[in-house]
Amino acid sequence: MNLSPLWISLKVALCAAFLAFLLGVYAAHRVVKLRRFKGLIDGIFTLPMVLPPTVVGFFLLLIFGKNGLLGQSLAKIGATVVFTWQGAVIAAAVVAFPLMYRTARGAFEQMNADLVSAGRTLGMSETRIFWRVILPSCWPGVLSGAILAFARALGEFGATSMLAGNIPGRTQTMSLAIYSAVAGNNREKAYAWVAVIMAFSFAMMLVMNLLTGRKGSAKGGL
Repeated sequence: MNLSPLWISLKVALCAAFLAFLLGVYAAHRVVKLRRFKGLIDGIFTLPMVLPPTVVGFFLLLIFGKNGLLGQSLAKIGATVVFTWQGAVIAAAVVAFPLMYRTARGAFEQMNADLVSAGRTLGMSETRIFWRVILPSCWPGVLSGAILAFARALGEFGATSMLAGNIPGRTQTMSLAIYSAVAGNNREKAYAWVAVIMAFSFAMMLVMNLLTGRKGSAKGGL
């Protein structure tokens, strides 16, 4: 069996989860500190999670297509993201971002504010407080968000197919391989890829539950 969908899926999911992690943690940290328009901005950041993936892919095509604002700019330097694995990364990152953002935001909101106040009393800068106080205190929740983002990116189908297409050996992920196998009446191949995705997803959930359980045990011991 051709394993290219597995390697493409892992490459795309890892890159997408990394992007979602960076952007999600930053956005969550900024939104938690907001006093105005928090609900509006939170709704915008969460929107990709409730929209159908094909709608997300449609908007990405409007942005990165040859007539889109960013697409035209990329074309001037001879670059494109449509029908490329980089496009698959962007699509998966956009869809996975809300999971990372909301999980990180929940972790930041539950943190003991006295720790931040103590850091400020000691003369620490806001940047140092974030890296030395906030992030270490919230790492189980933040890491859980990263795992969820990876799992979501690994199984992304709709937005990826719209922006990156379904090109074997280039942009065909495991989800797209399942679609192609079912469309071609190749049930055995479809079963095999379904089993692989389920195994990865189940493993991710076990790791996340383990982290959540350790966090709960730590709180119970205090």
